[in-house]
Amino acid sequence: MIAPFLAIAPATISWSPKVALVMIVANVIAIAIGKATIKHPNVGAPLPNATLFGGLSHASLLATTSLGHILGIGAIQGLASRGVL
Repeated sequence: MIAPFLAIAPATISWSPKVALVMIVANVIAIAIGKATIKHPNVGAPLPNATLFGGLSHASLLATTSLGHILGIGAIQGLASRGVL
């Protein structure tokens, strides 16, 4: 009964350094987007070394890296379906 649903599911890609690089780049892009667009990026609990992340607070960093993972998942799946990864 579940076999037809498994047949339409996309194949998952195994981890490789290329996959990690795509995820890192996606997170760096998301942090840059967040730094440029968040109205008050340093409000809230500070990070131990805030200068490393451009002065973002803990909440801002979590928000931007969450966005980065969403972008990274999309990029990885898209590149894998094209055969690049």
